[in-house]
Amino acid sequence: MSGDIYELPLFPLNVVLFPGMILPLHIFEPRYRQMTAFCLEQSHPFGVVRLQPGSQPGQEHYYTVGTTASIIAAERLRDGRYNIMTVGQARFKVLEERHELPYLVGIVMPYEDVPDPGTLAGLYRHASDLFRRYLKTLFALAGKPHLTPNIPTNPEDLSYFIAYCLDMEDDCRQKLLELTSTATRLCQEINVLRHEEQFLRHLLASQHKQHGDDHALLN
Repeated sequence: MSGDIYELPLFPLNVVLFPGMILPLHIFEPRYRQMTAFCLEQSHPFGVVRLQPGSQPGQEHYYTVGTTASIIAAERLRDGRYNIMTVGQARFKVLEERHELPYLVGIVMPYEDVPDPGTLAGLYRHASDLFRRYLKTLFALAGKPHLTPNIPTNPEDLSYFIAYCLDMEDDCRQKLLELTSTATRLCQEINVLRHEEQFLRHLLASQHKQHGDDHALLN
């Protein structure tokens, strides 16, 4: 993948993949089995692009900003299907399509955040503190209050990790993926985190109250 423009096998899916995030896949269609075999043989990534609503097999319409996926583990089944584990690497934008192969190939270019004016340190601290509180409350609701997540130390990486973890519609995830400002992405996520943390805290308080009432009844 030398230069600014390169060829990339494309895999349209009903998912938004962010850089650094894990995506397990079960490969069953013959065309994507061929694509997977090529990527394994050549140690080559493929591109995950999100399908647009109403797309039909063989006539896929997809969002043109996606993320490259590298295969980090693979199991080939007896009938030729694959179970693979992938990790997102870098964003790209599709410029053109190629249809010479059974699977879709795109001519793509890197899609990167532009430098933000000023420093991201303050936004990073704000977002990471909110995110830790959000996760702490989420773990407490799940009955695992002692879990401690590893938070990315880079603002851009943190923005992708938050987008991956938050419970939101894929339309919102796609919009976050397409932003070219880490600061804007973190600001939008901070607003979501404020709302979600308050909602989770309300659920946790209700859970504690319910458990207290149950304990009183038992006594």
